[in-house]
Amino acid sequence: MRKLQMVDLKSQYDKIKETVDASIQEVLDTTTYINGPKVHEFQKNLEAYLGVKHVIPCANGTDALQIAMMGLGLQPGDEVITADFTFAATVEVIGLLQLTPVLVDVEPDTMNISIDAVKAAITSKTKAIVPVHLFGRAANMDAIMKLAKEHNLFVIEDNAQAIGANHTSEDGTKSKVGTMGHVGATSFFPSKNLGCYGDGGAIFTNDDALAHMLRGIVNHGMYERYHHDVIGVNSRLDSIQAAVLNTKLPELDAYNAARRKAASYYNNAFASNPHIIVPAFDEKGDDHVFHQYVIRITNGKRDELLTHLQAQSIPCAIYYPIPLHSQKAYADDRYREEDFPVTNQLVKEVIALPMHTELDAEQLSFITETVNQFVK
Repeated sequence: MRKLQMVDLKSQYDKIKETVDASIQEVLDTTTYINGPKVHEFQKNLEAYLGVKHVIPCANGTDALQIAMMGLGLQPGDEVITADFTFAATVEVIGLLQLTPVLVDVEPDTMNISIDAVKAAITSKTKAIVPVHLFGRAANMDAIMKLAKEHNLFVIEDNAQAIGANHTSEDGTKSKVGTMGHVGATSFFPSKNLGCYGDGGAIFTNDDALAHMLRGIVNHGMYERYHHDVIGVNSRLDSIQAAVLNTKLPELDAYNAARRKAASYYNNAFASNPHIIVPAFDEKGDDHVFHQYVIRITNGKRDELLTHLQAQSIPCAIYYPIPLHSQKAYADDRYREEDFPVTNQLVKEVIALPMHTELDAEQLSFITETVNQFVK
């Protein structure tokens, strides 16, 4: 059996090595390292793939979120509602901009932001909602956009984990996740479903005026060299990363299909285990692209399973071990433990198993048999 990896980027690279290497070499030969043709080519290709009017590439996913909030003109003290159960980058940028983060609980089945919790958290100071499409699963955007319209709020989609996923609205319309809110943000960190070979990110919007603002912000506030029209940052996707992404973008749907196939294997293998809750998804659908495959261990032995798997050389991880409301940087007297029953339970139960495009049946069989033999 091939050595197990949490994310097997080497095997993925080997399959596209010739094309990737040629694309990188083209950048080296032309020496157009910043804002070169490869960046503009990738931008156009990603716009076409997502069906969105504007893609603004930037340096990383955290910057993408921050720049999106800057572009919307949010002001210090404005309240921004987001999920308690997610990676810190989502709330980090809210704090950096001196906005007021309002953390709310998540749904037990999808682990995405709770619509009821969002409703309860809206005040006169609320200006935006940041739904996170966690682990690759589309959040309930119909309900979120309805709430936003009722209360005149911005919606900033954190799509760092779900690029390529689709959301099917109540009327049957399909949209790519990240393109339904006022603005979306994603990351191209190497382990992402569409990952580069360093850091990278992008912002999406269908709003022409907002796109113009965002393009200035990412480049020191310049639209013309040395003319600084808005306060900006230095956050540009470099041409080598764009070259890699441009090569991998045509493979994205196949990559996501491979992840769903692996997730289906996992789900079937764990279906009869009473102590394992598997992620729910429609195997014929495409609303989940499994950036992570996360199960819940309900017999109180999650930590023991983690140790056992590590001893068997099976990579695994806990996403996420500490709720954001309990983190020292984001602690606030406004938060009460009883407001986060689902999150507080999830952090005791969740464990992520290997998930990537190169998993084979032998590896999946070994992983699932090892888990089932221990979790009884």
